[in-house]
Amino acid sequence: MPKPPRSSNQFDLAIAGGGLVGGLVALALAKLRPDLDIALIEAEDHFGGNHIWSFFESDVEPAHRWLVDPLISRHWDSYDVHFPKYSRSLSNGYFSIESQNLDTELRKRLPSQALKTGQKAKGVTNGLVTLADGAEIAAQAVLDVRGSGDVSALDIGWQKFCGQMLKLAEPHRLERPVIMDATVEQIDGYRFIYCLPFSDTEIFVEDTYYADTADLDSATSHGRIADYAAEQGWTIEAVLSEEKGQLPVIYGGDFEAFWRANTGVDARAGARAALIQPITSYSLPMAVKTAIMIAEMPDISQQKLDKMLRTLARKHWKNGKFYRMLCAFLFLGADPDKRYKTLEHTYTKDEKLLARFYAGKSTRMDQASLLTGRPPIPISRAIPLLLKYR
Repeated sequence: MPKPPRSSNQFDLAIAGGGLVGGLVALALAKLRPDLDIALIEAEDHFGGNHIWSFFESDVEPAHRWLVDPLISRHWDSYDVHFPKYSRSLSNGYFSIESQNLDTELRKRLPSQALKTGQKAKGVTNGLVTLADGAEIAAQAVLDVRGSGDVSALDIGWQKFCGQMLKLAEPHRLERPVIMDATVEQIDGYRFIYCLPFSDTEIFVEDTYYADTADLDSATSHGRIADYAAEQGWTIEAVLSEEKGQLPVIYGGDFEAFWRANTGVDARAGARAALIQPITSYSLPMAVKTAIMIAEMPDISQQKLDKMLRTLARKHWKNGKFYRMLCAFLFLGADPDKRYKTLEHTYTKDEKLLARFYAGKSTRMDQASLLTGRPPIPISRAIPLLLKYR
């Protein structure tokens, strides 16, 4: 039976940041540790922002699916990719979550005193979250999941995107998601269109770039989405929703300097701990794993939470070395308008290899396979990068 709350500002765990990572931690604790009083602190008036989060079936362990299954809006058994040289369908399942589902589930599963919207966490220290208005929330332990923080110690490119949910006059005729359509004009680095068919006449279309800067012109992207829709023969009746974002794609840097630059507590997760998928920068797979690890801790003290998450982040950084090297090939080895060739090369590989690749579980054989064949970047650039980042 849950214990009575101590007071409105004293908790077992305070979570600074009510996005995907913070929300999943809160839901995992509500399921596995209902005895704990938690505070989920979010600057906006709702949790999760305005996003569609997606993942491959192979990204999340079957034993962990209970955490995300209630949030899923749509799933497909396969997906397509399109490149100038070929198109391909792959049988790895694909799942999408609309952020309002996270907000709904949190309000269903957690008591009202745990949900603190409209309260921006300005400072985080051991046992205390200081809000922008000067108020304080005390807790036995504090978790910081407020985005990427200071990334100046890291070598990064950017994945940036603008997406729109379109209502069409006629069915779009897509049977499955198009994860990458790289047959579009290559602008500002590696550009592709991403499509999620939510119904026969509703489709989410995103204009995406792997670019050197985070600069993003929403109006230009919206125009390119409209152009793409017209090229497919789609007539747009309405734009139902929009989202945009810029995610750092890490290809090198000093992890320990990054960790020191983000002061406060060592109990960090998501992008603030570089606990992201090294190629896509998506945080959902690691967020699920992290949330369940926290919820399964027998004693969530600040000291133990700090140690566990610092160790997890360092291990993830070490294990991501191969993927960061591939990102270095993409950003430093290829001419911007030829970056698509790196992914075009990757997608020629075996389906199971690609599933492990996105799940961050590539074997030594997988890594060798990904580096064989005609290189998608000049040898003169590949060798120095291989020596530096291997």
